[in-house]
This record gives sequence, C-alpha cells and structure tokens, in this order.
Amino acid sequence: MLSLNIASNAQSILSKVGSAAAAYGLDVNSLTSGILGKLTPALSLTPAQKPTVTSIVKDFLVQKATVLATQKTNPTAAQTKIGKLVSGLKSNLGTILTVAQLSKFTALKPAAPSATNVLSQLFY
Repeated sequence: MLSLNIASNAQSILSKVGSAAAAYGLDVNSLTSGILGKLTPALSLTPAQKPTVTSIVKDFLVQKATVLATQKTNPTAAQTKIGKLVSGLKSNLGTILTVAQLSKFTALKPAAPSATNVLSQLFY
C-alpha cells in the first residue's frame, strides 16, 4: 500500500514537471535526444559515457523547466537559479567527461541564446 502511495505521489510530481515543461515549450525527451545528437559526435562520447551524460542532461532540463515555471512571478530569482543549474550541469558533466571533452563542451556554448541551436538550452 505504501509503495503505491509513493508511486502515485511521484507520478503526480512528474506530471506537474511535465506540465511546466510543456507550458514553456520544453519537451524534455525531445530536447535530450537533440542535445545528445549534437554532443555525442562533438565530444566523442563513449558508449559507457552516453547513458550517464543523457541522465545528467535530462535531469538538468527537468530542473530548468521547474525554474522556468516561476519566471513570471520572480524573474530575477529564476535567472539566478538557472545560472546555478548551468554551473551544476558543468560540475556534473565534469565527473563523467575527460578534461578535453569538458573543454570542448564549454567551447560549444553559443554566443547568445538561440531558438535554432538546441545546445542553447544547456547554457542559457
């Protein structure tokens, strides 16, 4: 009974995050796939690295969607939180990527946010 209750609550939280993501045009699964499609060849990700990088990116996007849901009510706090998320993303990637790969990742940052560059989601 307890596990059903926990599963139900987890599903409720996930649906709220999914709603927040959809409200801001973030399709987390699609974005994750697009981002990995760019990162895999650019960073020469190994088969062992790919699942962990995918998980890190997906978690980042889910957290970002949650923060974006608060942007209208408190834009300054939302931007600060997004900055912290980006910093945390780089830190998390640093645990799985080599120094050279992390350097290449940083070099992939677009000069400005761009709707046409899926990697913008990771930096802005």
